[in-house]
Amino acid sequence: MPPGPPEAIEEEAALARLDRALTESVDLHQRSDVPYGMFLSGGIDSATILTLMARLNSSPVLAFTAGFDAPGAADERAQAAEVARALGAKHETLEVTEKMVWRHLPEIVACMDDPAADYAIIPTWFLARRARQDVKVVLSGEGGDEMFAGYGRYRSAMRPWWLGGRVMRGRGTFDRLDVLRTRPPAWRDGMAAAEAQAAGGGRTRLQVAQATDMADWLPHDLLLKLDRCLMAHAVEGRTPFLDSGVAAAAFRLPDALKVRGHMGKWLLRRWLEKNCPAARPFAPKQGFTVPVGTWIGGVGDRLGPLVAAQPGVAEIADPGRVTALFRHAAGRREQYGAWHLLFYALWHRAHIEGRPAEGDVFEYLAAK
Repeated sequence: MPPGPPEAIEEEAALARLDRALTESVDLHQRSDVPYGMFLSGGIDSATILTLMARLNSSPVLAFTAGFDAPGAADERAQAAEVARALGAKHETLEVTEKMVWRHLPEIVACMDDPAADYAIIPTWFLARRARQDVKVVLSGEGGDEMFAGYGRYRSAMRPWWLGGRVMRGRGTFDRLDVLRTRPPAWRDGMAAAEAQAAGGGRTRLQVAQATDMADWLPHDLLLKLDRCLMAHAVEGRTPFLDSGVAAAAFRLPDALKVRGHMGKWLLRRWLEKNCPAARPFAPKQGFTVPVGTWIGGVGDRLGPLVAAQPGVAEIADPGRVTALFRHAAGRREQYGAWHLLFYALWHRAHIEGRPAEGDVFEYLAAK
């Protein structure tokens, strides 16, 4: 990340510079001696990547999108298809069902050698398995939110505490769930160290928040997820937003060209508005969520005791409270906590106990 405070630059000049940087980065990242494609969601990051790939390729770009069968789940396939049609891409969609998840979750978790319990590993793993049939390299939009300030937590971090500003990730997953035997006292030390290192040099609150995520959140979660899930299927992932040229064009933008009102990624939205209106860059963000809470809620009575009985979980959490959490996981906080415990039970069994990932979730956790 380039040092220094925001620079003085007008919007049109910033757009022209951004166009050059993004075009060069995508051109470099799609260079390959083997077939390549990209992951397309309904969001503006992947729409930006596809727009540039369509500009740089004479043949249709192969784009892959995942959706879910759970009622009420956010499904981006329709919006992704609209963008793909507008850009002349060849669009492949994949529906991830609950049956598929319970069948393959042990091997999905086993591919994560570090215990990063991001539920986005589920669609990423299935997309990689599908993409492997046609390509060996996939471009992805990881890094767009961090580089262009897309997260809502950034808008909060910009405000001082007396105006409602909050420290990023000030609460842990299990806070107020009363499940763990003891609260880990140092769980946020890595984040705090990244914040301290990011501060100074005239950076604004927004820049510090972005740089913190670049140092902590990206390498320890998003890029880990992308790399492990793709390499499990021998597919290489590439991230054009995380390029030094893009960072030079984007990180020192004025805060007002990143966040305006309640909307982040302002300049990137303006660029996409000019180059791919079908992406509807100023429409309200739908968000990409995996319906793990719905899936867990349907089998909580069966799954809870299996998770609670795992040695790794029993070491850190009260088994009775774990069982109760799965049985009554109605709210988002409870569902998220249940997902983390399920992930850790499977991860511990694979990487600490050394058990091969064979059978579905229930068979795997019940095996003696």
